[in-house]
Amino acid sequence: MLLSLLGLATSYAVWAASRSFAAFLASRVIGGISKGNVSLSTAIVADLGSPSARSQGMAVIGVAFSLAFTLGPMLGASLPVEMAPWLSLLFAASDLLFVFFFLPETLPPEKRAPSIALGFCTAADLLSPLALLQFAAVAHGQDPPSGDRLRSLRRLGLVYFLYLLLFSGLEYTLSFLVHQRFQFTSLQQGKMFFFIGLTMATVQGTYARRVRPGREVTAVKQAMLLLLPAFLLIGWGCSLPTLGLGLLLYSFAAAVVVPCLSSVVAGYGLPGQKGRVMGTLRSLGALARAVGPMLAASVYWLAGAQACFTVCAGLFLLPVILLQKLKHPEPELKAE
Repeated sequence: MLLSLLGLATSYAVWAASRSFAAFLASRVIGGISKGNVSLSTAIVADLGSPSARSQGMAVIGVAFSLAFTLGPMLGASLPVEMAPWLSLLFAASDLLFVFFFLPETLPPEKRAPSIALGFCTAADLLSPLALLQFAAVAHGQDPPSGDRLRSLRRLGLVYFLYLLLFSGLEYTLSFLVHQRFQFTSLQQGKMFFFIGLTMATVQGTYARRVRPGREVTAVKQAMLLLLPAFLLIGWGCSLPTLGLGLLLYSFAAAVVVPCLSSVVAGYGLPGQKGRVMGTLRSLGALARAVGPMLAASVYWLAGAQACFTVCAGLFLLPVILLQKLKHPEPELKAE
């Protein structure tokens, strides 16, 4: 966690000092390499013993995302361009100091790997997209899940990947749409994302964190089905009330899917496997967020907003169908 935060602080420092696009790009590469803090946070929550505690923990992480999503765009839009990296550096440095002084080590000495060389030996399982979808790092580790549980875990990983692939793509093109159709300025777009983030935080605080253990998959399916009318309204709506209704449904679904899916996946594997399970899931999410915007932006500019949002909205039926066929094997006994 400390190394990740140090890398993030370094990336913002390089960004603040950059005077060329190459230097700015280098700062984003450093930041991307250092984005392990979220995966580590979810792994820590995944180690919680009871399913209800894990569900609430994942919801709290979701609330943190929503609050950042609420305040970040508004803050960035209101600041001078040259001030943004310095403020980000201040936040990263503060986070680094907070973790250093107040977050105790969560991995007991007896459960730590004897050498980091073991991690490099499994690098292929963590870098190959196919290996990530197969959860190869988990399957090739010690005490892998049983056959049925491993198949269910892989199906959940595929659902997570497809959802974020489509969602991140449409989220990326949303700024293009509101600027072209409604002539939104940067500040107006910041207010739009403030509305989205505030709605997400409210839903996660009042609904998502109260989803009962065993009901997460049902909640995810219902939320994904809401994305169909949401993106159709956004893609075809020509008035601000229509856009607002679409964004409201969009925000509700976004607040539910990732926390609930993360909570379900966190129930797979023994305590010593939680890091690999959640790390693989987060890697699938990062891969989807890298590919999704490129694909959606290509469709958007080649075929238009209506075609892009209509096609992607229909494709959300794929993860719903996959969840419909998901088997629920008996949970494994945890080794204390």
